[in-house]
Amino acid sequence: MYKVPLPELKQKILASGKLNSEELEQKIKQKINELSGLISEGGAAHIIANELGVDLIPKGSERLKIKEVYSGMKNVSVLGKVVRKFEAREFQKGEGKGKVCSLLLGDESGSVRVVFWNDQVDQLQDVNEEDILLVKSAYVRDNKGNKEIHLGDRGSIDINPEGETVGTVRSGNTYERKQINGLSGGETGVEIVGTVVQVFDPRYFNVDSETGKRVQEGGEVSYVMNAVIDDGTGNLRCVFWKNQTNHLLGKTEENVVGFKENLGAFEELKTDLLGEQFKLKGKVVRNEMFDRLEFSVQIVEKANPEEEMKVVEKN
Repeated sequence: MYKVPLPELKQKILASGKLNSEELEQKIKQKINELSGLISEGGAAHIIANELGVDLIPKGSERLKIKEVYSGMKNVSVLGKVVRKFEAREFQKGEGKGKVCSLLLGDESGSVRVVFWNDQVDQLQDVNEEDILLVKSAYVRDNKGNKEIHLGDRGSIDINPEGETVGTVRSGNTYERKQINGLSGGETGVEIVGTVVQVFDPRYFNVDSETGKRVQEGGEVSYVMNAVIDDGTGNLRCVFWKNQTNHLLGKTEENVVGFKENLGAFEELKTDLLGEQFKLKGKVVRNEMFDRLEFSVQIVEKANPEEEMKVVEKN
């Protein structure tokens, strides 16, 4: 099953005109009760959409807009402009080596990361930023809550295909400023600004260099860090994956991995972070195990006091 974010799921069901907002919320609760609480709110909404015959993806079209692409889809084709091309990197896998490279592809509806593995990386030698790229027969997978397009064995690309154009590119998500006490879970494209009031040690684990999935042995070291942010209306536990942790701490990957064997050296950094203000962009999720809301961070920025003062004055 492809993974449509809950807010978009609800929007598609309401747009069908088959239920109003109050009826939808009631049906979701009924469905969860029917299944003894064994499914999430998103799972219940998926079932309801299927029962109502609501099409969650466009039909009869060879290509999808980037906003129409969801994790779990296969045989996907999209057209977009290369917003950013990242450097290729090599990794060790068993006795051999592998390569991975990615780029950010955008159209007027949004942007998505496209990932190339091993021999596919060579195709990117002729790809530059601002080029138009047609990605064909690819698949989409979830990476820590973010969708990624992978070519796989069947996928291919056309560089600057004749006659193809892309309008104004929306290079990223639109984030809406919200207060912590107004969050309920499931929101995407959220921006919060607050003060760091608690910092936890990084947690380290091994991942497969190619798939990014956790492994017990081998692979490469990755990490995740949690911190609590307070914006004056409430506080929220925020989850920072590897890249976001690096931006939060202002450290390189090598620096952060170095703390694995010497967490005592991390104490000074924790102390320095307390009281600092950050602007965080991401999505709100519910941690079912601990029954609490958490903020999955996608972008980390140091808050600018002058800019924040202007925001307060406007409101």
